[in-house]
Amino acid sequence: MRNRLRAVGLLFLTTLLGGCGYNTLQSTDEQIKASWAEVLNQYQRRADLVPNLVNVVKGFAAQEKDVLLGVTQARAKVGSIQATPELINDEKAFAKFIAAQGEMSSALARLLVVAENYPQLKSDTVFRDLQAQLEGTENRIAVARNRYIQAVQEYNVTVRSFPSNLTAMMFGFKVKPSFTVEDEKAIATPPKVDFSAPAKP
Repeated sequence: MRNRLRAVGLLFLTTLLGGCGYNTLQSTDEQIKASWAEVLNQYQRRADLVPNLVNVVKGFAAQEKDVLLGVTQARAKVGSIQATPELINDEKAFAKFIAAQGEMSSALARLLVVAENYPQLKSDTVFRDLQAQLEGTENRIAVARNRYIQAVQEYNVTVRSFPSNLTAMMFGFKVKPSFTVEDEKAIATPPKVDFSAPAKP
């Protein structure tokens, strides 16, 4: 009798939690973790390209010290932030990380614009290959970031909607930060340079 009551109680609790969004909270939280891991993976891929890109540019345009230093410092700033999975649960740390990535995007865009002034650099095979890899990585970042935004949106709707919001409060599920419009303006457009255009005098 006692076992039967326990089984009925467990069945009732399972039904209650399932109907109150618990399973949805769990699955969407896992989607966020997976999509965030991909965002980090692509950002790391971009950071790994920077030293080689800087070295190639330095070989042709050593006098562009400010631009080269800016890229190096931006990469160092990105590297100084611990990009752990827990980052998405800390709004301030998340904003700091995104701001650093925005600085990296701006610094890389300036570096590529400078390259327009050096015909030999623009025609260098290694530089062109690195530039193509960078552009491809920026596109992958945009795709990964959009998947993260969608996952967070689905999760946050569940956290805020009744009755799943009660379940979220009970089990400590909180709204997670996402990319803002300002972030998107700063980092959504991959840096592009038209290498077929004539060099500036």
